Amino acid sequence: MGYVYYGRYLEYFEEARTEMIRSLGLPYAKLEQNGIMLPVIHTQVDYKSPVFYDELMDVEVLLFDIPTVRLETFYYVRTDRREAPHIQGKVELCFMKEDTRKPCRAPSEFVNGLQEVVNR
Repeated sequence: MGYVYYGRYLEYFEEARTEMIRSLGLPYAKLEQNGIMLPVIHTQVDYKSPVFYDELMDVEVLLFDIPTVRLETFYYVRTDRREAPHIQGKVELCFMKEDTRKPCRAPSEFVNGLQEVVNR
């Protein structure tokens, strides 16, 4: 077919989100060491135009709100071939205590670190 397999985009979203958070000095490992998990609770992917297999792409991650219990991340996949996004997506995650498996508020260190990247 020559196109990127549709299921791969969620993996690309995760990699982009992980790298964005790591670049702020907030790696997932640190959350986990503090007993906080961040499972995905909702995903949405809108396919506007295909990306060809082996084509270089850029995955932009945006945050529009400071997280409380939920973290909403938005994604735009672009290539040099087209200015408009080929793919748009949204992933919602929930902060959860590892020991109780119950939702909890985002750690203040995490919230403070994200302040600089929130696009309002």
